Amino acid sequence: MMPSLRQSRPVASKLPKLGKPVIAENNRPDKVEISQTKRSPSSPQGGAKKRAAFGDITNAHKNPQLLQKKKEGQKISTKKTKNVPTNDVTKNNELNIKKTQKKAIVTEEPLPELKEEKLSAEEKKSVTAKEIPEEKVLPPGVEDIDQDSLDDPFSNSEYAMDIFNYMRDREEKFLLPNYMEMQTDISKDMRAILVDWMVEVQENFELNHETLYLAVKMVDHYLAATVSMKEKLQLIGSTAVLIASKFEERCPPCVDDFMYICDDAYKRDEVVAMEMEILQKLNFDINIPVPYRFLRRFAKCAHATMETLTLARYICELTLQEYDFVQESASKMAAGCLLLALKMKGLGGWTATLQHYSGYQTKDLLPLVKRLNFLLTHPPNEKLKAVRGKYSHRVFFEVAKLPPMDVLTIEESLQS
Repeated sequence: MMPSLRQSRPVASKLPKLGKPVIAENNRPDKVEISQTKRSPSSPQGGAKKRAAFGDITNAHKNPQLLQKKKEGQKISTKKTKNVPTNDVTKNNELNIKKTQKKAIVTEEPLPELKEEKLSAEEKKSVTAKEIPEEKVLPPGVEDIDQDSLDDPFSNSEYAMDIFNYMRDREEKFLLPNYMEMQTDISKDMRAILVDWMVEVQENFELNHETLYLAVKMVDHYLAATVSMKEKLQLIGSTAVLIASKFEERCPPCVDDFMYICDDAYKRDEVVAMEMEILQKLNFDINIPVPYRFLRRFAKCAHATMETLTLARYICELTLQEYDFVQESASKMAAGCLLLALKMKGLGGWTATLQHYSGYQTKDLLPLVKRLNFLLTHPPNEKLKAVRGKYSHRVFFEVAKLPPMDVLTIEESLQS
């Protein structure tokens, strides 16, 4: 059993008791005025009463005797300010008023009539084309899968094609070379054992599948950029899961959790240093396209059930452990896994809709599908049971227990 996430919450300090509000007494003439702010009964902690924005412009409300005299019609003696020549002020005010009146007087001239612009027929067509957006034109036999699908941001009818075209363009940037040739202390079997352990981490921490795929991609790209030793291989894998969790998860596990699953073989400083090193080697660009996202979209094109999609995901997750599938692009891997799953379930082949949205034809996927079927029939290492055990559960429809197809049968079905 894996430990629960060790995220501690700070204990909230108790709020101080609110003091009793101080009620101001009625203003009496015999009461000596104290230079202290009066408390308002509406103030919760006896604070000064808030002044309105434009309410307290005058000071008349501060002297109730003055208001009483105004009501009774008595004459009020006002003190004039010294050294203020009132005559000059009034003269200046009159001059200013006259100047503003002169500026306000504007001769009303009739507006010139607008001339009608004569547009040619071609210009009118271009204007109407700009105002009215063009409708999506699809080839015959192709279904619009993005119509009225607003619940999923990756399937939004307005941006879905742009999103996945952008992901297809980024695939060219993240093509992996045969980096095992430069690794002197790491082998393919060591990498397979590491990925098998990362699958267990993803399952125990209940992380998203995108987190697992992204973490494996980051391990491959890091090993393609630097030569590493086998003693640090688990540190690289656990740190890659940590970075992918921060990128994909809403509540990622903390560093202490990853130190615990490594049996305290590494210190906190080593994990943080490896995190910085991986990000620097990848130039902080970790938005790597993964097959899991393409698989979801292609399954929508085929109207595949959840069981068929889970079977395709099982085949795709098996390829994470095998180094021979590292150089395949994410979109092509997703298309090949879905095509094999459709054939295993007897649900037909590659339709025109799948061909349009994936960009692959059946002949393009035939070699890959043969390799995937061979992987199901003859697993390279039977000791690695994390993926097979995971998809043997009834939550995943026990798709790992389905028998693989015969090689000749699948070749005939794909070529027909």
